[in-house]
Amino acid sequence: MNSTSTIPATRTAARNHDSGATLQLTDVTLQYPDGENGHLTALDAVSLKAAAGTVTSLVGPSGSGKSSLLAVAATLVKPTHGEVLVDGVDITALPDAERTALRRDKIGIIFQQPNLLPSLTAVEQLLIAEHLRGVKPRKAKARAMEMLDVVGLAESASRRPHQLSGGQRQRVNIARALMGDPSVLLVDEPTAALDHERSGSIVRLLCQITRDFSVATIMVTHDTEFVPLTDAVATMRDGALSDAGNVAA
Repeated sequence: MNSTSTIPATRTAARNHDSGATLQLTDVTLQYPDGENGHLTALDAVSLKAAAGTVTSLVGPSGSGKSSLLAVAATLVKPTHGEVLVDGVDITALPDAERTALRRDKIGIIFQQPNLLPSLTAVEQLLIAEHLRGVKPRKAKARAMEMLDVVGLAESASRRPHQLSGGQRQRVNIARALMGDPSVLLVDEPTAALDHERSGSIVRLLCQITRDFSVATIMVTHDTEFVPLTDAVATMRDGALSDAGNVAA
């Protein structure tokens, strides 16, 4: 099993968020039309803060609103009511183009399935996003190799997805999310397809990255065994946040 590498001092020095909330949702409500005059409430006045350098586990039964909360926080869905701040910027008030740019520059999204392109090597998976950002190839390649090193896959940079284990593919997924130097990481069930050992390794990696890169991480998970590794836990039920607080020591 690959271990994570020490993040270079020049890299960690570049991250200098303050100790306040990097991601803050205030009274966020998300409703969808349901029938001729009714509506379905996916999120019901949800308020949540995630500070730089901390991991918040988001737990709750299927259909409780966890995925909806991630979608709103990721700017993929605009809430019906409420405020969503990323680094102090209210993303609900931004035009579509500016919201897209903020998501590209400030938010890293780690999906449950890595969704890697079969024909591309690990390093090439990371270079796609940098190409879309207009980053020069040499700079993008250096950045990609650095991120693969962070997740313990520098020696596997030339391997394609079929040559990587499930845990390694998820590490590529994590490295790809870090390419834009985000302030916020939104993680959806990162251990769903992994065995116990690899699941623990991935959660510990995410916790280390959160601290070393000083990002605010929200991780949706059904695997409550690893919740104590995180800094806080928020419980959702029926679209509402029923409980939020620090993880007991």
